[in-house]
Amino acid sequence: MNNLQEVKNEKGESLSPTLPEELKNYLIDIDGTITEDIPNEESERMATCIPFPDALETLNKWYEQGNIITFFTSRVEEHRQVTETWLNTHGFKYHGIIFGKPRGGNYHWVDNASVKATNFKGKFTDLIVKKKSVEVFKR
Repeated sequence: MNNLQEVKNEKGESLSPTLPEELKNYLIDIDGTITEDIPNEESERMATCIPFPDALETLNKWYEQGNIITFFTSRVEEHRQVTETWLNTHGFKYHGIIFGKPRGGNYHWVDNASVKATNFKGKFTDLIVKKKSVEVFKR
């Protein structure tokens, strides 16, 4: 990623680099988000499922806009080949895949970087800004 920007703290020490404000690092789930929800225990279905058309179109558009697309899935490493083949066969453009996301949902992401979360509800579209309440650390 050659578009990372150097960041320094008030002491002049280097911090983790960031993308320019206009670009995003998308972490996208696979099962139940870009295709039907397939549990790891039924991995034979992973090769034949059909992508959601709006997911393919939207994610490839985000990729073409210069955003980083990384799939973050509860599938395990033994599913890498079937997963990569499926993504490539259907034309998904992406930068990487992270396997082994914890199963069970109810995620609460804690990070020192700015994090935005979007709960997928059945259709990919352009994102809009909406104000919601969030949990934060007590100061």
